[in-house]
Amino acid sequence: MTLSTPAWPDGDPIPVKYTQAGEQISPALNWTNTPPGTVSFVLHMLDPDVARNKTTETQVHWLVWNIPGTATGLPEGVPKGEKLPDGSMQISASGPVYRGPGAPASGPPHHYTFEIYALDTKIEVPASTDAFETRANVMKAMQGHVLGKAVYVGLFKRPQ
Repeated sequence: MTLSTPAWPDGDPIPVKYTQAGEQISPALNWTNTPPGTVSFVLHMLDPDVARNKTTETQVHWLVWNIPGTATGLPEGVPKGEKLPDGSMQISASGPVYRGPGAPASGPPHHYTFEIYALDTKIEVPASTDAFETRANVMKAMQGHVLGKAVYVGLFKRPQ
């Protein structure tokens, strides 16, 4: 599988409009070379440069699960709300919405990582009010069902 966005080249800086310093709208994402037998997708956006509460747990920037297996991407500006029009579910540490990059101006840029997983099933995980609990439940439900994965990275730190 291959994941891409027209918003920035893989590994390059993320434009401010997609961040907490800008409009904080989700970028358009596209994926290709989906494995045969894909029933659904899970999109996981995280910042591996931040540890939560002195643990190894990363920030939940965006988690979208049960994206239909026929999908080839997500549009720019996915609307807020727990359940999306295509039946998929979303959550982040900010609630049922995309949470853009927000790394501080001091220090190095953070590596915002978008992961797309192709699954051989739909996963029955309800959203809870805790994004970290929901992510743990989604990741557990995915075990043994991942057909493919692709990753795309963008860098960000707040303007001075």
